[in-house]
Amino acid sequence: MQRILMLHCSPHGRQSRASGLAQELVERLRQRHPAAQLLERDLAGEPLPALTADYAGALVALAPNDDPALGVSERLIQELENSDCLVIATPMHNFSVPAALKLWIDYVLRIGRSFAATEAGKVGLLADRPTFVVVSAGGVYRGEQARQPDFLTSYLRHVLSTIGIHDLEFIHLQGLVRGQEHAETMLAQAREQLAFNPQLTPQGEAS
Repeated sequence: MQRILMLHCSPHGRQSRASGLAQELVERLRQRHPAAQLLERDLAGEPLPALTADYAGALVALAPNDDPALGVSERLIQELENSDCLVIATPMHNFSVPAALKLWIDYVLRIGRSFAATEAGKVGLLADRPTFVVVSAGGVYRGEQARQPDFLTSYLRHVLSTIGIHDLEFIHLQGLVRGQEHAETMLAQAREQLAFNPQLTPQGEAS
C-alpha cells in the first residue's frame, strides 16, 4: 500500500469524532505500511465548487477528460485512482450523507470515466481497493434501540460499487447525543472492531 486518500466530511473537520477515529485507523494502516503516503481532503472546511451548467453540458456531450469544465471532477477521480485505500470520515445528516460528501460523489461518479453504462446496467471502471467508512450520528439507527432510518450505509455501498469499489467496511459511532460516557463506549467498540481487522494489524501480528 503506497497511498491513502482520506476524506473529512464533518463541519467540525478533524475535530469530529468520526475523523478522530479515522485518524486512528490511518495510523494502524501506516504501522502496517510505513511508507504509505496520506492525502487528506477536508470537504466541509475547504468545500468543492458547486456543479455548474458548463459541467452538466460537458457530461451530456461526453466531453474529453481534458475539457476545462471537467477539471475538478478529473482531479478528484485521479486522486481516487492513485490511492490504494480510501478512508471516509462522515457524519450522518438527515439519515444520509452530508452535502459536502454528496458533492464529492457527484463529481466522482462520471459516465465514461468512473463507470460505463451498459445494457446490463452501470459497470465500475475503477479498481477495487480497501475502503473504510467511519460514521458518526447523534441518533441510533442500528440494533434493537434504533429509532431512525439509515439511508447512508446502503447509499454509499451502491455509489461506490457503481464505480468499482466493493471492499467496504463501515464503523459506526451512533447515539452520540447520549453523552460522553456513551460516546466512549461507542469508541471502545469501534476500536475493538478495528483491532480484529487483519488489514489493520501490524506486520507480524496477524494470526
